Amino acid sequence: MKQLSSRLADFLPYRLSVTSNMVSDNIAREYRRRFGLRVSEWRVMAILGDAGALTQRDLVAATFMDKVAVNRACKVLCDRALIKRSPNANDGRSHLLELTEEGTEIFDAVMPLALEMEASLLQVLSASERETLLRTLGKLFDRAREIGARRD
Repeated sequence: MKQLSSRLADFLPYRLSVTSNMVSDNIAREYRRRFGLRVSEWRVMAILGDAGALTQRDLVAATFMDKVAVNRACKVLCDRALIKRSPNANDGRSHLLELTEEGTEIFDAVMPLALEMEASLLQVLSASERETLLRTLGKLFDRAREIGARRD
């Protein structure tokens, strides 16, 4: 593979994206092999497993994926009976989505894999470096959200 110019290799958005993709791909290989899930489908399941029932609009906001990707993932997951739709008592125009029993079982099986990957990745950092990384990522996330909100 050809060496990248230092301009791109040092460009923070590029490095964050590539690192994120590598980490996601590492865990995705396992849940794709074991459960036939794509990254977008797992992200939807992960949010629902963590937060409980949400609307599709909530999922778009929580996953930072576009509406079409969330819609496709939800359709696949509904077709596979890993999530279910129910009427939204607060808004008759939308539905709530939540994990089914089988979806919960898969979520419970994948989360330890994801946590193991996280631990493996973070073992190269000291406790202090981990704290700094999480604090820094939080600041960058908040700033990116702030910039995005101004552009909307």
